[in-house]
Amino acid sequence: MRGGLPGTADILFPLRRTGDIAPYGALAPVSKPNPRVAASQKIAACLAEERAFGHDFLFVPVFIGSGAILWFSLDTSPSFPVLAVTCLIAAGLAFFAKYRSGFAATACTLVALFLLGMLFAEVETRRAGTVVLDTPVTTTITGRVMRREVDARGNWRYVVQLAATEAPALSRPPGKVSLLSRGAGEPVALGATIRGKARLSPPSGPALPGLNDFAFASYFRGIGATGFFYKPPQAVTPPGIDAKTDWLEWADMQLYGLRTAIAERIRSTIGGDAGAFAASIVTDERQAISPETMEALRLSGLAHIVAISGLNMALASGIFFVGLRLAFSLFPAFAQRWPVKKISAFAALLMTLAYYLISGFAVSAERAWLMTSAMLIAVLFDQPSLSLRNVALSALVILAFSPSEIMGPSFQMSFAATIALVASYAAWSRWRAERERLFIGRKPAWMTVAQTAGAIIGGVMTTSLIGGLSTAVYSVEHFQRVTTYGLFANLAAMPLMSLIVMPFGLVAMLLMPFGLDAPFLKVMGYGMALVIEVAQEVASWGGSAATGRPHDWFLGLASAGFLLLTLLRSRLALLGMPFLFLAFGLSAAAAYRNPPDLLVHEDGELVALLEDGKVYTTKTQPQGFVYGQWQRALLLPEQPVPPVFLKSETKTAKVALTTKAKLDPKEMSAVARRMTVALRDAAPGVFTCSKGIWCAARAGSGEWIIVLEDGRFAGKACDIADIVIVSRRTSFSQCRSGALLLNRDILRRIGSLELDFADSDQAGVVGRLGAAIAGMDRPWSEHRYYDWKSGHFEHDLPDAVTRLLAAPQ
Repeated sequence: MRGGLPGTADILFPLRRTGDIAPYGALAPVSKPNPRVAASQKIAACLAEERAFGHDFLFVPVFIGSGAILWFSLDTSPSFPVLAVTCLIAAGLAFFAKYRSGFAATACTLVALFLLGMLFAEVETRRAGTVVLDTPVTTTITGRVMRREVDARGNWRYVVQLAATEAPALSRPPGKVSLLSRGAGEPVALGATIRGKARLSPPSGPALPGLNDFAFASYFRGIGATGFFYKPPQAVTPPGIDAKTDWLEWADMQLYGLRTAIAERIRSTIGGDAGAFAASIVTDERQAISPETMEALRLSGLAHIVAISGLNMALASGIFFVGLRLAFSLFPAFAQRWPVKKISAFAALLMTLAYYLISGFAVSAERAWLMTSAMLIAVLFDQPSLSLRNVALSALVILAFSPSEIMGPSFQMSFAATIALVASYAAWSRWRAERERLFIGRKPAWMTVAQTAGAIIGGVMTTSLIGGLSTAVYSVEHFQRVTTYGLFANLAAMPLMSLIVMPFGLVAMLLMPFGLDAPFLKVMGYGMALVIEVAQEVASWGGSAATGRPHDWFLGLASAGFLLLTLLRSRLALLGMPFLFLAFGLSAAAAYRNPPDLLVHEDGELVALLEDGKVYTTKTQPQGFVYGQWQRALLLPEQPVPPVFLKSETKTAKVALTTKAKLDPKEMSAVARRMTVALRDAAPGVFTCSKGIWCAARAGSGEWIIVLEDGRFAGKACDIADIVIVSRRTSFSQCRSGALLLNRDILRRIGSLELDFADSDQAGVVGRLGAAIAGMDRPWSEHRYYDWKSGHFEHDLPDAVTRLLAAPQ
């Protein structure tokens, strides 16, 4: 009755007789498959699989973040109106093409997301608007205390909102400054107005081209200068902020006061480094941890515990969530009548919000709070809680409000570890689901126990290994070192954090309002002391290895490979492997490059000459912060060769030279002769110095270098040396003799330098000049061009310096 459909007999008796089978003729020729067609079909199938599982959404924050990175990496800011109009046009095209398939529609969407990231970066930069101090100055400041934090020596660091400066009054004062007050005593209360004589300096730039620019982070934190008080500041007026007129600032001050009180309570109850460590994982106040303990944590690979990250937030919310569910299970009638799982999730959501509010709003804490909140909200709506989509959502929120965080190590390392762990868990879950199909019936008890123990131990090992490998790329890029024994340290420290520190710390925080927290804080401190012992033991093995400055393309290629490998679930994920191999291959090749011949810090006082594997410096004890970066970036010796100071000069003669307003020709000629003799007679590479006045050295290839702390001798130095470096202002910007002059104004505009001496076939003395801030004119670097005498921004450089900077690098 239905045409050609099979009848009942055909369904019940599908067998056919042998005679009913049609004989086969000759086989038809099979055409050879086209490799291009087969490859395109496989790629299309993989792309369809990724779209089916929603993995295309995971690349939305990737392209927005890429746009922000490009905007922050440009030497000059693009036009805001042009950027906004272009973004609107691309967004409109993407909207009209969103229901169409094809390359054009996808390209419009990606371009729109990329431009949106650039627009987010532009908006945040304009919103920050931080005025950065242009030059070091000593002045008397008056301002309100907005933040305060104690360090391991009992010194207090204040963040002060400036109200006035005098003696001298700054023509371009920053809005907020960070100042250290040495000496014991009662700290100034939050919100109080203080007054004191202070030394202010602009945030430091990169120590070498390609290294971290600390002025960038300072600009987006709103800190325009750093420095110290000569004496403890005096409180002028008591704290006073009107909650009605400025309620937001009042709420922030109250919240920060609560955070400070909690940190002081934890430190006073536990004491020592253990108390400072415990306070750091609750309130993110890290200054009180001693430098020795902090260095041990870095060398052992446990520094991530100090920051409030996903580990701390997950342990706190997980312990609270499970504990509350267990408490509800003690009341069966209530547990069966009400959705106790969702009630526990909602309570844990409020607890994580409170944890985030007292944590200081660090990016790692913000990412952890967003991730944890997304997981708990998913529990409320009966959705999968742990997924890469939640990671993408938290990244989108951070990129929308503070895209500058993507340039820092905290954002990059935090999200790298989270993405790698979630992707690995998802892959393991798929493998376990396929594997469990092979088991039929109930497993023996011994197998269940063995699998549980193996899962716990293997989970800790695997988590530590994945976290260490995923963050190694960004550790190499930002810190030029990796920890080799971090796996062992994490294996020993994670059980202490999970079973002692976080459970007792959580109970102590819940009981702190009632004054019953001391016993639990003591147990928490005992666990923190054990973690510190683990860090010190592993650090004694010498597990930190310097990697050197990576290739310029290392971070981009490695990040692209890492994201493809973790965000894709099909075989397309293997496309990330070539990027990773190429990134590490380029960096390995860059490690064999010859180091530069001369290093100059941007202040003009620290200069290093590299000869035959040794480093000769102008300082007996160079700044550990600056030289440490040089040492890790260029794989230099840990201890440089100090300078040799002249002993023939009397102290009275030195004072006369430095205090006289004007020197007569005889005195100038005497100093010139001493510099000439020092250059001629000293061993190659070693700096010979007259303390506080000049240093001179002769390179092995014959170049003469003079470093001056007194600009009055710049003319004589130009007649003697090939390279003259002056840490003070000079009345001229170029040497008439043809020597290369680098004075304070030039160094301030181009930043720290690395120089290569010219070969025999090159003209001049310097063959290559690499500058950290050359040609950059961005809001966080424009203070370098401001001249407080004229009140204008000066960008001009001497022709000799401009020519060297324009030469091929």
